[in-house]
Amino acid sequence: MPDFIPVVTLYDIVDIAIISFVIYRLLLLIRGTRALQMLSGVLVLVLISFFSKYMGLRTTTWVLSNFTGYLFITLIVLFQPEIRRALAVFGETRVLGNPNKSTVKVLDELVRAASILANRQIGALVVLEGNTNLSHYIETGEPIDAIVSKEMLISIFIPYSPLHDGAVIIKDGLIERAGCILPLSKKTDIGNNYGTRHRAALGITEETDAVCVVVSEEKGSITIAHNGVLSEELDAEQLKVRLKELYEPEKRNGKKK
Repeated sequence: MPDFIPVVTLYDIVDIAIISFVIYRLLLLIRGTRALQMLSGVLVLVLISFFSKYMGLRTTTWVLSNFTGYLFITLIVLFQPEIRRALAVFGETRVLGNPNKSTVKVLDELVRAASILANRQIGALVVLEGNTNLSHYIETGEPIDAIVSKEMLISIFIPYSPLHDGAVIIKDGLIERAGCILPLSKKTDIGNNYGTRHRAALGITEETDAVCVVVSEEKGSITIAHNGVLSEELDAEQLKVRLKELYEPEKRNGKKK
C-alpha cells in the first residue's frame, strides 16, 4: 500500500471524478426506461462470457466472444435514442445543476390554463417532473416538445382533442409528451367524488416526487397531488403559491435560498 499511494496523483483523482460524473448522469438518463433493462441484459451476457471462459466451456465462449466482439456497435444501435438524448443534455448548462430560469413562466402559464379549463369544466391532468425520471411514463404518450403556454395546454385538453384523456408531462420547462398513461393509485380510501384523473395523479405521485395539477371535469375544481396526497380545492392564486412552494428548483434540488 505505501508503494501504491504515491502513484495516485491529483490528475488521477480528477480523471476518476469526471468519469464517475459522466456515468452517474448517464444512469440518471436511462433510469426507469427500457434502456436500463437492455443494458442489464448486455452486462449479464458479458458476465456469462467471462464465466464460460473460466470454466472452459468452448462452444459457449466462442459464441459469446463473437457477440462481445461487436458489443460496441451493438450498444450504439440499441441505445441510439439514449445517446442522442445524453449528448443533448450534456450540451446544456443545466446538466451541472443550473436551475431552470423559465420555471416561473412555466408555472404562470400552467396556472392560467388550469383556471380557464376549470371555468369551462374541462378535465385536465398535468405532471411536473421532479428529480425522479419519468421516462417510463413519458414513452406512453405522443411527442409534443413544445414551450409551455396556456394556449397549448388548452388545445390539448379540449374534449375533441385525441390526447385530452391522457396526462401531459412537463419536463425541463417543455411539454414533453401528451396523452401519457399513468398508474392508478392502489388506495382504497379515496372518495367516490374523485375520478380517474385524480387516481392517476395520486398513483404517479405515490411512486415518484412529481407534482400533478388536476382539473375536475365534473366540478370544475383544481387540486394538486404530491407525495400521494391530494390538496383541497384551490383557486388560481392558491394554485400559483402552492406550485411555487413545491416546484422551485432550489427546493427540488435540496438547496437553501
